[in-house]
Amino acid sequence: MPPRHLEAVIPPPEEVVVSTKRVACDGGGGALGHPLVYMDMGECGYCDRRFVLSDHPHPESEYLDPAARPPEAH
Repeated sequence: MPPRHLEAVIPPPEEVVVSTKRVACDGGGGALGHPLVYMDMGECGYCDRRFVLSDHPHPESEYLDPAARPPEAH
């Protein structure tokens, strides 16, 4: 656990609830985003978003939020 004075300076990673274990992340897109990456749950290596599986999962063939775009759309 970081020292108390650092807790106020460094915000915790963003937690994103998703409905499938396969996720896509672009860091929010735009000029402040990062390259679109696909991963199987966990934490994004670029922006530290933490992906958490919801209580109502979907089939693994779907790529849903936060970058709700199928691979063929790129």
